[in-house]
Amino acid sequence: RLVESGGGLVQPGGSLRLSCGVSGVTFDYAAIGWFRQVPGKERTGVACISLNDGSWYYADSLKGRVSISRDGAKNTVYLQMNNLKPEDTAVYYCVVNRFGRCSGVSFDVAVWGQGTQVTVVL
Repeated sequence: RLVESGGGLVQPGGSLRLSCGVSGVTFDYAAIGWFRQVPGKERTGVACISLNDGSWYYADSLKGRVSISRDGAKNTVYLQMNNLKPEDTAVYYCVVNRFGRCSGVSFDVAVWGQGTQVTVVL
């Protein structure tokens, strides 16, 4: 089970940190990622982190503005987003990678979270 939090309304240039509480998965052997979806468009991969070694991948459009991290003690994965732009407005979903290891930001998803809304507007 995945529970996201941390979304909200922010001005351009602002920052948000999304959190994903992970349960029902062997945390140290999973790969957790974030997807996002704009209304009327397909979900796209944002980031992925392999929890056993901390290796990560980011979407090209977000490199330099996002950072994914983990806290094993809290079974939580974070997505720090900086210098947010209006085009980052979307519902952000925490997901479990079906294959247990990241090789990019687009992958088969085993479990979806409920999503958290991020809105970037003046």
